[in-house]
Amino acid sequence: MESNAARKLARSEALGQVPGPKGERYRELFRHGSLQVEIYRPVGTDPQSPHSRDEAYVVIQGTGAFVIEGERHPFAPGDFLFAPARVPHWFEEFSEDLAVWVLFYGPEGGER
Repeated sequence: MESNAARKLARSEALGQVPGPKGERYRELFRHGSLQVEIYRPVGTDPQSPHSRDEAYVVIQGTGAFVIEGERHPFAPGDFLFAPARVPHWFEEFSEDLAVWVLFYGPEGGER
């Protein structure tokens, strides 16, 4: 089992690599079965389009608003956000340090 110190090191290393040298806003860190884990750091704007699988976010750092289905939800570190498959969503008015864990999971089209 990985120690807390190793997890903190992995997190800090991943945060330092996003955005990437070519402007990459995310980095995949883990994949197993239907689970895919990434770190996402939008810069300036959040150009996301709906995804084909269910998606959850855990805010690592930063604040702002999460927009989904026409509603704005303020968020802060530690918050959990969910976006069902194919539903438009994005981050707005977020701080420059915004970083989130992203968890994609389940079948294409989302769970029923």
